[in-house]
Amino acid sequence: MITIKITLYRIGPNSPLVDLLIQAAELGKQVAVVVELKARFDERNNIAWATRLEEAGIHVVYGLMNLKVHAKLCLVVRREGDGIHRYAHVATGNYNRVTSQIYTDLGIFTADEGILDDITEVFNSLTGYSNRRSYNSLLVAPVGLRQGLRALVEREIEHAKAGRPARMIVKNNAVADHGIIKILYRASQAGVQLDMIVRGVCCLRPGIPGISDRIQVRSIVGQFLEHSRIYYFENGGTPEVYIGSADLMERNLDRRVEVLCPVTDPAMRQLLRDAVLEVLLSDTDRAWTLQTDGTYLRSTAPAGVPPLNSQKFLLEWYASQHEA
Repeated sequence: MITIKITLYRIGPNSPLVDLLIQAAELGKQVAVVVELKARFDERNNIAWATRLEEAGIHVVYGLMNLKVHAKLCLVVRREGDGIHRYAHVATGNYNRVTSQIYTDLGIFTADEGILDDITEVFNSLTGYSNRRSYNSLLVAPVGLRQGLRALVEREIEHAKAGRPARMIVKNNAVADHGIIKILYRASQAGVQLDMIVRGVCCLRPGIPGISDRIQVRSIVGQFLEHSRIYYFENGGTPEVYIGSADLMERNLDRRVEVLCPVTDPAMRQLLRDAVLEVLLSDTDRAWTLQTDGTYLRSTAPAGVPPLNSQKFLLEWYASQHEA
């Protein structure tokens, strides 16, 4: 291994990751860490860890002026038998031992050259060596995420108007940006089916006749805090899926460094849709459905049908796959 670059938003107490980064630096590896000092409720922890990293000789970057670095990225450069190779991890959750045990999150480990080129440029921008304003594979805030999401929704609208399959599934923590809500309403009016799984605040109102009657919103309140962000687009029968750090809020789209990464492997896209999103949409035990008036109604199973707890189902499914 030659180089490690990583973003740390909520490091948390007693982080084993910091010890590993320091160990890598002591072994002569180049280590660069972007520490967000303005992470709410974690300012004290992050300052202490950043100081320790600096004392170990690690290049520490303290975020950007007027922008929180909320993206969850890790880039590793390795020297292998046939040359130098890059690998990256893009996550929906923080590199935090505590939250990783009680939050639901996803990550992509990839060697895709297009994605790697973009992630390299994101780190170059964070460390002051680049001022990239556009990216080829990633959707990056604040320079292009809003425009990229709008373009993806517009494409679903065009598919619906042409009679092609048009559907979106959004899973995130919050939907509050007025501009995004307006275009989602427009998508519903054009015939796009929109299923949303929103853990927290949702300013969109589903089920308004002629405006949002093709939109359904639910929240899963279970054993684990739902934290992953997944954006699914049917795209006329050629689905695209993105995962990453961004919710649909003004702060995420315009005032933070966020990254949404495409899932390029078709099998992984299908897995996320069928084994994650559709299961969450079928929950009849821990799901609450948002009503048009802003209240939530507990979802229940039909008479005689056992309720489906999506988190329990996914845990058991994962255990069965691991055993196999």
